[in-house]
Amino acid sequence: MVDNLAALIAASFLIALSPGPGTALVLRQSVRGRRSALATVLGMEVGVACWAVAAALGLSVLLTASEFAYHALRIAGALFLVYLGLKALFSRHDAAQAPPEQLTSAAFRAGLVVNLANPKLGVFAISFLPQFLPAGEPGTGVLLLFALVWVLVDTAWYLVVVGVLDRIRGWLGRPRARRALERISGGVLVALGLRLVLSPR
Repeated sequence: MVDNLAALIAASFLIALSPGPGTALVLRQSVRGRRSALATVLGMEVGVACWAVAAALGLSVLLTASEFAYHALRIAGALFLVYLGLKALFSRHDAAQAPPEQLTSAAFRAGLVVNLANPKLGVFAISFLPQFLPAGEPGTGVLLLFALVWVLVDTAWYLVVVGVLDRIRGWLGRPRARRALERISGGVLVALGLRLVLSPR
């Protein structure tokens, strides 16, 4: 069991290192401050936890069984990524003047929707977690533990990212750097959204 957990932690860490919509979103929110970035991470990890628990309970298998559900969720997720990307690309930075509570709430929702509306995350959870199940162990309880470990490792990585970005926030807050980050993260989000639309199952 200990070996299985160690392997799960190592694999989860390597997966967390892979850049994706979450990384681009955290980068974009970091220019709005540490609080917004942390709210984004919280939303993302709630989304990851939902998929992980659904996989542990066998519920996300329904996603692979229904072509309509999978593609509907895929298109919705892609459109949301494109929306966030275009919003970043054409932002006039008025959002920075919004109340902190409003920015935090919006950041949490963005992180949550990005992961909840990503059917590939659900399919990945189905194939990822059971690989580390020890032979002869009852499935559901151990898979729920593995789901928790996966979420904790993913959260720890993004907290490190937020910490690093917070240390250079003075530079990130400069108008030129801020505009560049908005454009870069916006372009990445649009590209990821288009890839999600065009990619086959």
